[in-house]
Amino acid sequence: MITVAEAKKIIVENVELSEIVQLQLNQALNNCLAEDIFAPIDVPLFNQSAMDGYAFNFHEKENALTITDTIPAGDTRKISVNKWEAVRIFTGSMVPDTCDTVVMQELTAIENGKLLVKDAGLKLGGNIREKGHQIKKGDLALKKGSKIKPATIGFLASLGIDQIKVYKTPTIAVLATGSELVKPGKEVIAGQVYEANTFMLKAVLNSIGIEPKVTLLQDDLNETKSAIKNALQNFDVLILSGGISVGDYDFVKESLEENEVNQLFYKVKQKPGKPLYFGKKQNKLVFALPGNPGAALNCFYLYVLPALNIATGHSNPFLEQIQLPIGQSFKKKTGRANFLKAYSDGEKVTLLNGQGSDVLLSFSQSDCLVYLPEERESVQENELVDVILLP
Repeated sequence: MITVAEAKKIIVENVELSEIVQLQLNQALNNCLAEDIFAPIDVPLFNQSAMDGYAFNFHEKENALTITDTIPAGDTRKISVNKWEAVRIFTGSMVPDTCDTVVMQELTAIENGKLLVKDAGLKLGGNIREKGHQIKKGDLALKKGSKIKPATIGFLASLGIDQIKVYKTPTIAVLATGSELVKPGKEVIAGQVYEANTFMLKAVLNSIGIEPKVTLLQDDLNETKSAIKNALQNFDVLILSGGISVGDYDFVKESLEENEVNQLFYKVKQKPGKPLYFGKKQNKLVFALPGNPGAALNCFYLYVLPALNIATGHSNPFLEQIQLPIGQSFKKKTGRANFLKAYSDGEKVTLLNGQGSDVLLSFSQSDCLVYLPEERESVQENELVDVILLP
């Protein structure tokens, strides 16, 4: 049995980057950039009006100005504005080179066909987005390892970029074992339980842009061996749920051995989630999670998600960790690290009722985990503790 730190270290040392692929921009959500991107153009490409109004020379704002033209958005003409002149202009339109200020239309008046500026607070350069004010041509736009978020896609599109190089999203198979499992929507009787883990794991994988192949298995050695063999042949990552302990009907570890998966660690000094397995077969990753749903989700966030993040090029693969004062005292046994479901108001962290490895109710109410290392036996109210922020 190994420590939490040792388990993380083994994962970091054994997970390799996925291959680099080129994707259309609208297909790259949640991927990570495999290269630095430099701006191919200035943004904006020209001095741009930030308002519907009038463009003119600032030093002439006390005068009545002759309106000589109208410039709608998309007008590409090179218009010259002379002394004592102004042009009607709209948001996003190109400001003539001979104008240095825009006044919003609500702060103007037209008298005898002349423009009068009524904005007492107007300053030189007002209401103009200068060429390159967001980013200049040749500047670093995004670093390698940046995650592609919706705003990232919009930003890259504004640069005229329609294809990017990213790390390939791994394909994932999820296998859940347990003869007692019944799919929600069907009738359940005493001795059976509704199957939650695959729904939960599919949901958390969907949230990072991965659609897994999900299969339910009976507690049968041959069925388990066959399913693992098939998954290793057809997927990059295999996640198993249940069947990894040492009971008479736990066939996962034996089936992994029969399929020649190289065990990298088995069992971690932690609560919940002690019976966690990590292995590899060639470049295929295998995680066997505990069957208890709270423990399974805990292990996913702490180990599986970081492994997927490493493979896909994230610069910060592990969940963010901060320190906050705890709202109540807590005692634990030494020898195992504890990950406690909690919520934070930004100033302190409060432990939730229901810390059992089977409990999802408190997990659904939590936004963080309090981490107490294995050597720590207790924590007092208002002491600083390590807090792992959940996605």
